Amino acid sequence: MLGRDDEVVVAIRGRSRQSYTVRVGRDGLLTLPDIPPFPAAGRALRDLRADIEARVARELGGSEAYVSLGQTRQIAVFVAGEVVRPGTVPLPAVASLLDALGAAGGIRRTGSLRAVRVEGPGGSRVVDLYAAIAGTPGSPDLSLREGERVVVPPLGGVVALAGDATRPAIYELPAGAGAVPMSALLALAGGALRPAGNRFLSTGTDAGGRRALAELAPGSPVRRGDAVTVSPGVDAVSGGLRLAGHVVAPVMRGVGARGGAGLRALLADPRVIRPDPYVRLGVVWRQDERTRVRRFIGFDLGRVMNGAAELPLREGDEVILLSQADVLWLASPAVQRALKGDVGQGVPGASVPGAPFHGGVPGAAQALPGAGVPGAGMPGAGVPGVGMAGAAGPAGAALPGGVASVAAHPLAAVPECPALTSLAIAARSSPLRFAHARSAGFPDIGTPGCPQLFIDYPALLPFLLDQSVLLAGEVRLPGLFPVLDDTGLDMVLAAAGGAAETADLSSVEFAREPLENAGAIPLSRTLLDLRSRNFAAVRLSPRDAVRVPRGFGDRDTGPVMLVGEFLRPGTYDIRRGERLSELLARAGGLTGQAYPYGAVFTRESVRQRQQEGFQRTARELETSLIQVAAGQAVAGSRQGSLDLGGAINAGQALASTLRDARAAGRMVVEANPVVLASRPELDVLLEPGDLIVMPKRPNEVTVVGAVLNPGSLQFATGWKASQYVRGAGGEQRFADVSRAFIVLPNGQSVPAGLGSWQAGGPPVPPGSLVVVPQDPSPYETWGFIRDLTSVLGQISISSAALAVISRQGR
Repeated sequence: MLGRDDEVVVAIRGRSRQSYTVRVGRDGLLTLPDIPPFPAAGRALRDLRADIEARVARELGGSEAYVSLGQTRQIAVFVAGEVVRPGTVPLPAVASLLDALGAAGGIRRTGSLRAVRVEGPGGSRVVDLYAAIAGTPGSPDLSLREGERVVVPPLGGVVALAGDATRPAIYELPAGAGAVPMSALLALAGGALRPAGNRFLSTGTDAGGRRALAELAPGSPVRRGDAVTVSPGVDAVSGGLRLAGHVVAPVMRGVGARGGAGLRALLADPRVIRPDPYVRLGVVWRQDERTRVRRFIGFDLGRVMNGAAELPLREGDEVILLSQADVLWLASPAVQRALKGDVGQGVPGASVPGAPFHGGVPGAAQALPGAGVPGAGMPGAGVPGVGMAGAAGPAGAALPGGVASVAAHPLAAVPECPALTSLAIAARSSPLRFAHARSAGFPDIGTPGCPQLFIDYPALLPFLLDQSVLLAGEVRLPGLFPVLDDTGLDMVLAAAGGAAETADLSSVEFAREPLENAGAIPLSRTLLDLRSRNFAAVRLSPRDAVRVPRGFGDRDTGPVMLVGEFLRPGTYDIRRGERLSELLARAGGLTGQAYPYGAVFTRESVRQRQQEGFQRTARELETSLIQVAAGQAVAGSRQGSLDLGGAINAGQALASTLRDARAAGRMVVEANPVVLASRPELDVLLEPGDLIVMPKRPNEVTVVGAVLNPGSLQFATGWKASQYVRGAGGEQRFADVSRAFIVLPNGQSVPAGLGSWQAGGPPVPPGSLVVVPQDPSPYETWGFIRDLTSVLGQISISSAALAVISRQGR
């Protein structure tokens, strides 16, 4: 609307080419050259443009006029009420109501947006700004004229909308309205996020001022002060299924519009499966539509991937793929302990996962994957403290990582693998249920971590064991392998890496428990001749057992070591029944410095028996000490003033020495090849783990025990033990020379002959050990050191043997 001092730009084209910038005068007239003045103030620009075009066409024939607005005048508008800076604000003449409110700093939070009044000479009008900023119906008049004023009243009634809406906020009711329909409030908020299935919960106040909750329909009124929350009517997933386990990443997939999706479509891209899957069995965890109870359904992953099998999927299914590491864990020590009903000893922690038998265990600790974050739909119902598998972390963990052991006491143990707890409960409930799986591993070896899969799905472990066949013996990866019914042995052998080269395929043992669901369940065993390698003809069912024996061979199960003065010392494998002379010949014989009479021959079984003898003697000695302390043997003492406490302390020290003594396991053998050739009955049979140490010829004799100067003396031909004892300073005051003995280089013990009636004893060969014991007469009547002379002799023999082995080892 033009007024005084507004500029109008007129351009005339045609016969006359002129441009004019003229201003509306104070009298409201506009004056153009060659055209009489005419009124312009109070007219709209479009009306003025049409008037000027008509006058130019009439007064200046053949010419056209183009009219635009130049510089506009300034007007002053007074803004009052709930604005930030009330007062008079200068505005251009073309400004609107929104410009005036912006120049005043905007409307306060306490001001109304739905009842702004504009008052002026032409009357008063109410403007609803929601039509301009929120899209409500209506076309508000936002223009301003000189002399008008704007008044923003206080905020009217409001309602709040929260939850799943496009624009959750606090909204003002229309001026003078006390309520609006729920549908109108949703329209203000841009609508609900879901097109259907929404639930509207209103929180308001009743007549008593109490907070009242109410469910609203789309047409229900929402009153002043109410707060409405928009939420889903049913918080459930529809038409979805989950792919988990040995996959690149657990994902949610859709069943499809017709509900006909199957495993082939789900696994159409093989890149979703991680390397090294177990292809003989996958699992679908499905909920019964009527009872809502979950159960496992097996499928052959290899046949599905090859297009030879299919399984339709339903809404809510979880497809679980297994890895080779998961299957190997079925025969782990932790599972074997759980099969015996024990989860309190050596239960590993989770983390791992990778490790874990998962590429390390595995895991571990998946990405081991840490333990899984509780999510949706985990098969752990009934197991306390078990999370859900909806958002499980990476496996790996597992099992890749460290393994934490748990205290052995069952009350102090806190199992980290819920699957082991489920299995232990099932095994205790039915001991024969997993009888086929109890011989698959060794429960006393190792504590591998728990794969992430069995942390997420604890009930999966008993199901897999029920579906497993036992493959033992000469196969590359013996253990338990889950299969479907009527699976070929060739498929299971492929999963186990195949049969070993040493397998005897002519007598493969096949055992089966026919499931008749009535009466006794007989166990049938059959010997199969599979030398034709037609493994596919043997059809397996869950709980079957296949044992592949080893072909008979004369190679023994361990090596024998030669150390010292051999032409070719080292480690040699032996055959069954091989003798020492044959091994010496394989080693090239002895060197010129060898001393066969001092050869040390040790055997593990002998060492264990000697060690048990030391322990038994120590226990007997301690029993005797208890008897002495009780006064049961003091009556026969030859010394009335005997220090009983000192004798008991000495006996305890001797018992401790016996218990800590290390047995060498030495056997007295003949190691001279010449003697063995002439006397074959002395040729000893070898066993795996035997050690033969051939020393160099020594040049000394060692004297130890109750002598004045124990040590080694140079060997002298023809000397006897008495001469070597004199060379060591002679015996001490309390020496028992009558019980002195000699440990010969071959390990035998003989009396030293130091008594006056023994004539000095036999000649002592080089490398011998002369032992002079203490006099035990003050204590022998008590009985607690009876036969200790022989034990001390064994200790001396062990010490001498270990000394020779140590020297040769260097």
